[in-house]
Amino acid sequence: MPTGVEPEALLEALDIVRRGPHVVAIGGGKGLARALEAIRGYAGRIDAIVTVADDGGSSGRLSPHLDIPPPGDIRKSLVALTPDDSVWRRLFEYRFEGADVRGHSLGNLIIAALAEIEGSFEGALRSSERLLGALGSVIPASPWHLQLAADIDGAEVRGQVNVSLARGTVTAVRVIPGDAPVTETAVAAVEVADQIVLGPGSLYTSIAATLVVPGIVDAINRSSASLVYIANIVTQDGETLGMDAVDHLDSLLRTTGVRPPSAIVASDSPVFVAPPLEAVGIDAEAAATYGADVVMADLLDRTVERPSHDPTRLGEVLRGLVRT
Repeated sequence: MPTGVEPEALLEALDIVRRGPHVVAIGGGKGLARALEAIRGYAGRIDAIVTVADDGGSSGRLSPHLDIPPPGDIRKSLVALTPDDSVWRRLFEYRFEGADVRGHSLGNLIIAALAEIEGSFEGALRSSERLLGALGSVIPASPWHLQLAADIDGAEVRGQVNVSLARGTVTAVRVIPGDAPVTETAVAAVEVADQIVLGPGSLYTSIAATLVVPGIVDAINRSSASLVYIANIVTQDGETLGMDAVDHLDSLLRTTGVRPPSAIVASDSPVFVAPPLEAVGIDAEAAATYGADVVMADLLDRTVERPSHDPTRLGEVLRGLVRT
């Protein structure tokens, strides 16, 4: 983080009053959104640090042309931090199905428009939070739109979508350009957090993609916050086939340099999925070698078709891991 910049001063600009534990969640996509819904139930302050390497769908169409970070994962996090239904929430979730705007999320377009109106992407996010009544702040990991790259079976694969589809062993993950700046408020949030949450979500294209932005891992490793890793419920085709929870964690530590977590949260609910996918199991003895407490609980959300974490149950577990 640049010298002379105080974390507390940066965080004051976000206009949030602390009334409980300060929780920072890191990642992207639906996994981060589920974590944020869980964290909403116990945190006094929430900051979501979100990947800016998404190049698919509506984000992939908007970001390069408007020179803004991809808004899709950011929009999902904003909605997840919004507790009540409203016209604004429905607008941010609306997706067009026809004409020239087919496939675009209206929320993405609103964020892009606000960036021009406010004169900055950060200003657009603060306005979006006020419109939605969000119970926290969403912070892009970098102010730039970055490209994700990974070494898979000895070959470099570029682009978030391509990495997500490539089967093989991932040995390295990075963002391009490698000297991209980190968002200062992201570093500030991590440095003064009480709890930092990684996962659930796509191992390489959401979690690692955020951590490898230069400056994020350094901030985590010097922070005194407890670090919690939430294991996925099922494997992901193209990224983590055949990997259990310890394999996920080992690869994350190896490819990003982040310190081992103080706790690993895993679901013990029976899950049945079609091959080649499978439930993510955990070897408690192997996990203990990282010095982490392993917390097992029934975390499955039975109201949705796709195996996902139940925000209420997950929130109860995460609340119990806050240092007092």
